[in-house]
Amino acid sequence: MMKQIQKSPQKVSDVSNVPVAQANFSSSDELVEIEELAKEVKKSKLPEGLREKALKMINRLRRMAKFGSYSGEYELIERYIDWITIIPWGMFTQDNLDIQNAQQVLDKNHYGLMEVKNRILEFLAVAKLHPYQQIKAQESVSKEGRQNQQAKEGYEKMAELASSSQAAPILCFVGIQGIGKTSMAKSIAHALGRKFVRISLGAMGSVTDLKGQSRAFLDAEPGQIIKAVVRTKVMNPLVLLDEVDKVSGAEGRRADINAALLEILDPEQNHSFQDSYVDFPVDLSSVLFITTANTLSTLSAALLDRLEIIRFSSYSDEEKEQIGKHYILPKVLKATGIRQEQIQIQDDVWPLIIRPLGFDAGVRQLERNITTICRRIARSIVEGRGENYVLTVENFRTYLPADIGVYS
Repeated sequence: MMKQIQKSPQKVSDVSNVPVAQANFSSSDELVEIEELAKEVKKSKLPEGLREKALKMINRLRRMAKFGSYSGEYELIERYIDWITIIPWGMFTQDNLDIQNAQQVLDKNHYGLMEVKNRILEFLAVAKLHPYQQIKAQESVSKEGRQNQQAKEGYEKMAELASSSQAAPILCFVGIQGIGKTSMAKSIAHALGRKFVRISLGAMGSVTDLKGQSRAFLDAEPGQIIKAVVRTKVMNPLVLLDEVDKVSGAEGRRADINAALLEILDPEQNHSFQDSYVDFPVDLSSVLFITTANTLSTLSAALLDRLEIIRFSSYSDEEKEQIGKHYILPKVLKATGIRQEQIQIQDDVWPLIIRPLGFDAGVRQLERNITTICRRIARSIVEGRGENYVLTVENFRTYLPADIGVYS
């Protein structure tokens, strides 16, 4: 960022008699910085309308530089150009539509939840059978010469797909905490081969956090949606809008944020999303949005109408035992450095670990209990008290004290 240049009174008086057309207070460094901005804009993949807008700003800087009063304006324009040029215009990842691969990824990371898995596989099946895959239209738009007829037809076809419920379902995972909503979204991104980014809406108090703030304000920046696209460096990531039900309950603010979410999530509108800072339509129709919530009572009826609700039910004790044995324990053993053969938990101990110790609808407390056991065994191994351990009904309290966990 360029430092403000102070002009001394002496220098101003030295050129007081020079005609205005010949007065030039700008240094060569200033002109170099302006030309660097121009080069950055020209080599970027900005949409034509946004490129013209940026070049007009730079031309205005050139005119101001002739009179030595452009420093403050330069900082604002440089900041704006830096943001719009790192938006990944025309950059996409190719979706992996292999249903067998997706099935393996989902089954590997999650036990049960068949309704959720089936909905994802149905989405992949529709995308694979569709005669005109969305990614092809995206590629045609991103190529040079997007004004030609082929690119125009591709863009129109992509817009048609974007407004179809088959192309981009807006899933809403609803369930209590610890049930696996966020990890399921990550698994879906992994199965599709998409970049993953999470935006927490908990206690969000202003719509500007989502949609950005006008450049007229100092320190203005784009909103979280544009920042998410910038972080993933592609225009079709999977964006998780976490805790959509926990935005600020202050008067008017929740309604404003719900209205902004409606624009972001509605396929009829998000192909021309307007961030207040960027101030240019950004196509979000290729983004796969997933939302999570503990309850739907705080969401507006209009927003609920755009969401496909998938409920995550509580895990039974039998499901928790399978999750503990085959998912959580191997993960904790890897994290603590304990080998599989060094620990054995007898079958009649698992119900005691699950209930009443750490009983809840999700599996977070169960994971904490297993982690406590493994940490104590790791300490015993390091202190030389043994290499292999078997947990039984008689000795499991040694590794999991009675005062740990939540009692039912």
